[in-house]
Amino acid sequence: MPTDGPTVDQGVREMLLLMPRLVARAKRMPVPEQLRDFALTPRHLTLLALLLHDGPATVKTLAGRLEIASTTVSLMVGDLSRQGILVRTEDERDRRRTIVSISDAHRDAIEGWLAAGADAWRTALEPLAPAERQLVIDALRTYERETMKRTGQPD
Repeated sequence: MPTDGPTVDQGVREMLLLMPRLVARAKRMPVPEQLRDFALTPRHLTLLALLLHDGPATVKTLAGRLEIASTTVSLMVGDLSRQGILVRTEDERDRRRTIVSISDAHRDAIEGWLAAGADAWRTALEPLAPAERQLVIDALRTYERETMKRTGQPD
C-alpha cells in the first residue's frame, strides 16, 4: 500500500525531535533592547501578537481569542499597562467597556520582535492550500491540548 508520507510512528518520532528545537529557537529570539527591562513572558508575547495582528480589543474579547480566563488577561493587561506597553482607553460607544491597544511608543519594537516568527510561518504556510494550513493549525492545537491534559498543566 503506497503512502504519501510518514507512518504515525515515524511522524511522532520526527515531531519529538523537531518540537524541542522549535521551542529552543523561539526562546532564543532576542528581545529588542527597548523591551528587555519588562520581563515579558510567552503569555505576554501571545497577547501582544494578538493585539498587533487583530488590533485593539476588550479584555473579554482577548480572553476568548487567547482561550484563557478573563481574570488572567486582566492581570496581564494591568501589568503591561503599568509598564507603558499597553494603553487602556474608554470605549466611545459604551463607556463601561475598556479597549486595550499597544502603545505607540512600543509598537515598532513589538512589530520587529514578532516579524521574524511571522515571516517564518508565512514561508511555511504560503505554499499550502487553505485546508492544509488548517490541518497544520488543528494538529498543533490538538498537540497542545493533549499535552496539557496528559501532564496536568492548567490552561
